[in-house]
Amino acid sequence: MGTGQKTNRLVVPQAAQAMSQFKYEIANQVGVTGQIQGGYWGSIPSRDCGAVGGQMVKKMIEAYENSVAGR
Repeated sequence: MGTGQKTNRLVVPQAAQAMSQFKYEIANQVGVTGQIQGGYWGSIPSRDCGAVGGQMVKKMIEAYENSVAGR
């Protein structure tokens, strides 16, 4: 890792288990789970990892917008 780069850290560390589960749920929806072996994502192409991350962000924004709208 280059100088000055930071690792991703959760703001609320207690959410780690829920976020991990959320990641695997989204990966399943996107169709990536067959390639994940024992929690190792290193063999997953960047495009697929990006799809998982993008869907996670999309769902989190949707959940926030629904909470703000009072739904």
